[in-house]
Amino acid sequence: MQCNVGKTDKIIRSILGIVFLILSFTYSMWFLILFFIMLLVVISSFCPLYKILGINTCKNNESK
Repeated sequence: MQCNVGKTDKIIRSILGIVFLILSFTYSMWFLILFFIMLLVVISSFCPLYKILGINTCKNNESK
């Protein structure tokens, strides 16, 4: 897979993931699904939605 998630985007997604994890314990377990989605995107540096929309925030177009 080609990298399409940049460093700033990863940081924002990491923070959102932590927020979703906290919300999953306080409100609804549905937030846990969002946490895992954010975690997978940060680890893989690939977002399928970005691929569909043609968005690329990665500075270099190389694979990880």
